[in-house]
Amino acid sequence: MGAYRAQFFILNFVGLLLVPMHLWAQGSLQKAVAEKGDGIYSLLRRHGVSPTKFYNDFVQLNAMNLGEDETLIMGHSYVLPDTLSNETIDIKDTRVSYPIFGGDFAKVDSVSNRLDDTVYYLISGHGGPDPGAVEKYNGKLIAEDEYAYDVTLRLARELLSHGAEVHIIVQDENDGIRDQRVLELDTDETVLSEQIPLGQLARLKQRSEAVNELYLKNRGKYQRLVVTHVDSRSKGTNIDVFFYHHEKSKNGKRLAESIHQTFLRKYQKFQPNRIYNGTFMERSSLYMVKNTLPAMAYIEIGNIKSQKDQRRILDPDNRQALAKWISEGILLDYESSKTFSAK
Repeated sequence: MGAYRAQFFILNFVGLLLVPMHLWAQGSLQKAVAEKGDGIYSLLRRHGVSPTKFYNDFVQLNAMNLGEDETLIMGHSYVLPDTLSNETIDIKDTRVSYPIFGGDFAKVDSVSNRLDDTVYYLISGHGGPDPGAVEKYNGKLIAEDEYAYDVTLRLARELLSHGAEVHIIVQDENDGIRDQRVLELDTDETVLSEQIPLGQLARLKQRSEAVNELYLKNRGKYQRLVVTHVDSRSKGTNIDVFFYHHEKSKNGKRLAESIHQTFLRKYQKFQPNRIYNGTFMERSSLYMVKNTLPAMAYIEIGNIKSQKDQRRILDPDNRQALAKWISEGILLDYESSKTFSAK
């Protein structure tokens, strides 16, 4: 851990350009049956297929047989992507290992260089002495900070796979990405290896200053901040994922809107009979929105007290889908910003 602490977990992934050649013939592809508790990631991993590289390929092959939020149907047979016919220019192992993600997730595959020369700061809400919103689930206490952190780590892996430089601001050296429904609580999270203070204002100031210091060091680069929280409302209130930005930040608005549009498209595809009510709006009164320098999106991924939202938050494959969709929105934002600046 020492070397990682010295580097402040600056996850700079210099990805190699991969050019997949999709030469599929569905009739010759292998199939796998979804077992109880399976999601796309666990199914692919069990059959030796890299989820980081082939998640989108799997969805493309099986789109007509996926449930809401890209979930699998137990007992259904799914087509596996043909990893052998996806040729690349470089035949070397392009995986880089990041221990912060935990043993099963430490190695990150290079998928593209679409986010080369970008810098992302990721903050998961609360942590240390402050667990955030808490609730009882099957007799056990579940806390906002653990689930926000898990989604944040998964998002970091997605961004790294596309060549981004990623700074994880709140860190837990013991908790990598976890595939359990109930994530055990602890209080040992840090901000760039520094102990998190007790006072709320001091905690917010610590992480905003950490981001701003890194932002100034990276002047001239394309930089964005994503803050992830889990909301807490009355038990019967389920909410869709929604997004905040600073009222005066055009770039922050575009980032929040791009992620929102991605979620809207996903819901239209996988939950066509349900209206997506998630919104993006300005909320400059929030401390992290008001006091950080990069253009940013502040995300609430659900209500921890709602049984419907708990399915989104507690299911590890749903947490992965959340991270995947957020990353696709981030890619949309970056590529649309290049188009806008070229005009």
